[in-house]
Amino acid sequence: MASLLNEGECLPAKKRKLDESNEKPSVHEKLNDLTDFKLEKIINNNTVRKSVCLKGTFESQEGDVLILLEKTAFAEDSLLNNSEYFTEKCPLEKVFHNDIYGDYKYFPKVELNGIKTTIIHPATSKHITKYSVQTNYIVDETPQIYDEIVLPHLMGEQLNLQWVFNILEHKSEVERIVFEDTDPEIGFILIPDLKWNGEADTLYLLAIINKRGIKSLRDITQEHLPLLKNVQTKTCKIIEEKYGLDSSQLRIYFHYQPSFYHLHIHFCYLRHEAPGILAEKAHLLSNVISNLEILPDYYKKATLPFTVRESDNLFKKFEEKGILKKFNIKND
Repeated sequence: MASLLNEGECLPAKKRKLDESNEKPSVHEKLNDLTDFKLEKIINNNTVRKSVCLKGTFESQEGDVLILLEKTAFAEDSLLNNSEYFTEKCPLEKVFHNDIYGDYKYFPKVELNGIKTTIIHPATSKHITKYSVQTNYIVDETPQIYDEIVLPHLMGEQLNLQWVFNILEHKSEVERIVFEDTDPEIGFILIPDLKWNGEADTLYLLAIINKRGIKSLRDITQEHLPLLKNVQTKTCKIIEEKYGLDSSQLRIYFHYQPSFYHLHIHFCYLRHEAPGILAEKAHLLSNVISNLEILPDYYKKATLPFTVRESDNLFKKFEEKGILKKFNIKND
């Protein structure tokens, strides 16, 4: 996601299962179905990505809950070799036919019809805003705008990064680690993005760097080139060995702004149109490396466009400074 639901959202790979010795028992420990869920509102319905975000509560738990449902891509293996898709257990219902063309509804058996589901509990107001339908604007962020407006905003309002540190410290999601380089300066952990269904044709991995304090592209300088090249080389090698995809078949990029402020790099298969690959959001790793080789502090000096939501507090700050203002679409 970012996002699952909003174009350009990066929903990071996470279960948010924190150190049990320091946290209250999580709803995720015993959650087997959604009979306890009470729907309050559909806050986003993305017909392009076939996904929806529901806001509600659990009767037995305090706090708001968000449930993100996303229909997954077909797994080729399940279509081949005496597939159960083509049996009497999966009926067809004809809508109409005209000459050689027939329109049908098809009802695969339950085992073939799984829905990717992400549950956030307790969901904060920031989570609810993040996954709600939004009106977006593009702002051209100069270094001055970043230093005077954006950075202070991020430091005051960014989401908690404890889930990231839990992954790096092996407190959670250890079983999901695809590869790890433990070097404290140039190392990283490679982990599946939560949106990936495990099929090679929708491959989506995140490389989360070990070194802390690097928030985003704005913090990267030429001194980080060994880190970037290490992530690029080793991850491409692992993907080729494990999934049979060459580096020329991968889209490798940063998001700006990212959805969480600990440096990470996205790796996805070119055939997969993942969220956040549009021009105003994605920065290819190869371009980033080239820019830093040409100008050591390129991202300290560059103007970086990004999208901001009308309901975001950052938009209000831009509005106060006369940088952005609200517009309503005219439907004449």
